[in-house]
Amino acid sequence: MTIRSNRLRRLVGARTNRGAQPKVVALGGGMGLSASLAALRRITGDLTAVVTVADDGGSSGRLRDELGVLPPGDLRKALAALCGDDDWGQTWARVIQHRFASEGELHGHAVGNVLIVALWEQLGDHVKALDLVGKLLGAHGRVLPMSAVPLELQAYVRGHDPASPDEVSTVAGQATVALTPGEVQSVHLVPHDPPAVPEAVEAVMDADWVVLGPGSWFSSVIPHLLVPDLLKALTETKARRVLSLNLAPQPGETDGFSPQRHLEVLARHAPKLAFDVVLADEAAVPDQSSLCDAAKRLGGTVELAPVAATDGAPKHDPELLAAAYDRIFRMHGRIGPWR
Repeated sequence: MTIRSNRLRRLVGARTNRGAQPKVVALGGGMGLSASLAALRRITGDLTAVVTVADDGGSSGRLRDELGVLPPGDLRKALAALCGDDDWGQTWARVIQHRFASEGELHGHAVGNVLIVALWEQLGDHVKALDLVGKLLGAHGRVLPMSAVPLELQAYVRGHDPASPDEVSTVAGQATVALTPGEVQSVHLVPHDPPAVPEAVEAVMDADWVVLGPGSWFSSVIPHLLVPDLLKALTETKARRVLSLNLAPQPGETDGFSPQRHLEVLARHAPKLAFDVVLADEAAVPDQSSLCDAAKRLGGTVELAPVAATDGAPKHDPELLAAAYDRIFRMHGRIGPWR
């Protein structure tokens, strides 16, 4: 175990012993949300993930098309990220992430996707089924879908057709939007006013801190702001809000985007939503002044911290990210005694 791990564990242990744990809700999808959850579970035992349900690719898309269910993939990834570091947790994390390799219909399906869908069919309740999977895994937190209906992500994209670089066209499907060769102007959901899962709204309203991002900006982060009841909760909650930025632009979806431009497009989709803190890795911010100006327009300040993996890959290190979140939670105050 590293010195850094020991320090973090001592800090978490001390906080757990005195019962002073922040109630945190993290929103997003895919690997970005998984990175946040892997960090947050190290510093609080009161953690809820609210996950986008617009995925239409891979195993999730196939199950969605065949059975008419919510896409389970991002929910599965969130559950895996909440698994503990002990043998039980890591074994189950590997099991639910395991994909079948065959020449038949099971090829490419993840074990966790099939398990989640089976429990949905057995119990007829998305939330109870996910809670049961979390209990089986020993997950350090709860996973909720942002909506109980499958959603389609659509984007207005300039230059999606290279032959018409100035033409704005509609691109449908999260998998397609994530890889579009054009410039995404805005995104919306179909249906346009999807219902939020009540437990997700309740969690946001009852939180001490809400964390949005990192992740695919248009296909995993912004969709949460397109669910009216969820956006209302994010706007009205007394919780403090952190916007966690990516380490690099995403090829296709946000090619050429500066950190401050990520804030600007988010503000266009939810102009009334404010943030207390914008978290970014210093090495990923070439123009700190412009980012600070953009954060100020959202009502917040910028917190720069080394959160990237040390191997040079554009991914977050869970312990470094945990340390950054912990510092933010302690230094930026609280709305009341942590439960």
